[in-house]
Amino acid sequence: MSTLATTPTATEFDVKQLIVSTAAFGPREIDEITAAIAANYSKYRELREAIEELELQESRTPATSAKLGVCLHLVGRYSEAIEVLSHADGGALTHFYLGRANLSLDKYEEALTAYESAERAGYDKGIVALAKAEAKRYMGDAEGSLAILDNLSGAVEQTADYLYQRSATVQAMGGNQSEVVALLERAVGADDKHSGALFGLALQNDRSGNDSYARELYEQAAQQFPTHIGTLLNLGVLYEDMEQYERAKGCYQRILDAHPSHWRARLYFKDADASRDMFYDEEARRQQDRLSQVLSIPVTDFELSVRSRNCLQKMGVMTLGDLTETTEQELLASKNFGETSLVEIREMLHSKGLDLGQFANQRREEEPAYDPDSMSPDERALLDRPISDLSLSVRARKCMVRLGLTTVGELVRRTGDDLLECKNFGVTSLNEVREKLTANGLKLRGD
Repeated sequence: MSTLATTPTATEFDVKQLIVSTAAFGPREIDEITAAIAANYSKYRELREAIEELELQESRTPATSAKLGVCLHLVGRYSEAIEVLSHADGGALTHFYLGRANLSLDKYEEALTAYESAERAGYDKGIVALAKAEAKRYMGDAEGSLAILDNLSGAVEQTADYLYQRSATVQAMGGNQSEVVALLERAVGADDKHSGALFGLALQNDRSGNDSYARELYEQAAQQFPTHIGTLLNLGVLYEDMEQYERAKGCYQRILDAHPSHWRARLYFKDADASRDMFYDEEARRQQDRLSQVLSIPVTDFELSVRSRNCLQKMGVMTLGDLTETTEQELLASKNFGETSLVEIREMLHSKGLDLGQFANQRREEEPAYDPDSMSPDERALLDRPISDLSLSVRARKCMVRLGLTTVGELVRRTGDDLLECKNFGVTSLNEVREKLTANGLKLRGD
């Protein structure tokens, strides 16, 4: 009686044995390893144990060095991977992963050289072309990347990796966002385990405020191996927003397992660990959030007289919150601002349950606001740009949403302390905001 061969399950699959054995080792075996770890993350320990065993071998064959170099790349030890692969067998797999490791260290020219060697040695031409397109894009040569993609034809054009690389290239060239999203959706449809496409689509939804769907996509991407660091960082932030601090810490810990010195993951882990013991009055917080949203409403949303609108603009009063920090005397002291305008402002505030000057005692001393009249058209246009143009991280962007800030001009009217009062916004995020503003010749109020 014959028996049917069965494929081992993720639990049964022996990652360590596959690596330390003398069996053939190529793209298929690498896919088996990554799939096993994706299905059962405890298998990651077997990968690390296998690496340790190979490293302890006093004399390794060139083929074993190639295997070790690939595994070092899988666990994020890129510099060591390059060193080992440089003394390996010189085969197609070795050159391809030399390219991957160099790309991970932002050594794009070296990556391209290695990919070309991999192609000459017989590595799959379509896979190499996609890798070269990715390297070109990271070099800042999006046009070169697109040219490579345009020259591809046949089955490769329907693969998830092709669609993902094309979406990333269109994004880098400032193309239509709907096309970017459509390409990412097609990529996920072609392979719902493609970590890059899942991350890209999650990020697009995250930026659009679709938190629930973004979280689902991040969670799906986090199940893949190797996992995109951005996936784990952004998913951790979303978990913190849900006050699921242990799950957030788990995301950051996975980054630290592979990259112990990753500074952002370390800071986020500490923040999540400190937050888990904090208790919030949910109703009080909801009320505060509602008030914050009302206070952030721009005065331009209301139909004011030209005189009132001009006076408020000259005083740097942009939101209802600014008005609650401004007294009647201060308004009346403004040139051309009279009782008629004062009544108009009062009625506007009363419609939102607010009073003129009610938070004047909470106002901080501040530097003079940016004066639109003294600015060039280009400078005014800069302040009118949406905050999304700053390309902030997820954590920083969510703070902007909570504070109701939509333009760069609204952001620069806030102090660092204002931002730090926002939940889950720490010094790391504050420094990020300051760096982005500095790059545009701007700064926060009080800096």
